[in-house]
Amino acid sequence: MTQIFSLSHKTLSNETSLSQRALIYCSYTDLSIQSFMARTQSSRSSARDRILATAADLFYREGVQNVGIDRIIAESGVAKMSLYNHFKSKDALIAAWLLQQDEAWRSWFQTRVEQSATEPLDRLLAMFDVLEEWFNQPDFRGCAFLNSTVELVDPNHPGYQVSMQHQQLTFDYILGLVQAANLSDPEGITRQVMIIMEGTVVIAMLQHCSGIACCGKQILSTLLEHQ
Repeated sequence: MTQIFSLSHKTLSNETSLSQRALIYCSYTDLSIQSFMARTQSSRSSARDRILATAADLFYREGVQNVGIDRIIAESGVAKMSLYNHFKSKDALIAAWLLQQDEAWRSWFQTRVEQSATEPLDRLLAMFDVLEEWFNQPDFRGCAFLNSTVELVDPNHPGYQVSMQHQQLTFDYILGLVQAANLSDPEGITRQVMIIMEGTVVIAMLQHCSGIACCGKQILSTLLEHQ
């Protein structure tokens, strides 16, 4: 955990960077991440976007190692040559999917937190209310980044690197709230908040229990009371 959270921003591989630059940057205004992603996917019609939308659904539901390229080709309705024209390899497709998920999830999460509270301390606690919203989504299957990191294992895999960057960006967002709240040892507290959050996400997935977010919120409240 500490190694992840102490990372500085790092440059991804050339392959991943190309995928990132190719993604369309959007603003997220819908209160539901599921509704946003469905609306975005339905509005896109290019072969690349159909491939990415199909891969996103399959990778999240079934895991990146359980889904092969041939199945993605069949379900997206594109030719194999078309897929490889857009994505150099399955690894590049995994990285592009995770980049898309990072952009969508963080934008949704931060927007909902900021809509839920105005003061930094209140926003820290509100994060767990927003997590509970996420846990209650019918397609919730845990964190795409944690799940993929466990499957990919290799830290040099472009998808693994995207997941690490997601962790760092999430850490940076929480650190900003902790600093705005004028709490002592901001980085130390942020690491503790991340541990509480990630534990909550894992338990919510394993036990199919959205209410675990309330427990996470109580733990954080106790932590903040002693600052």
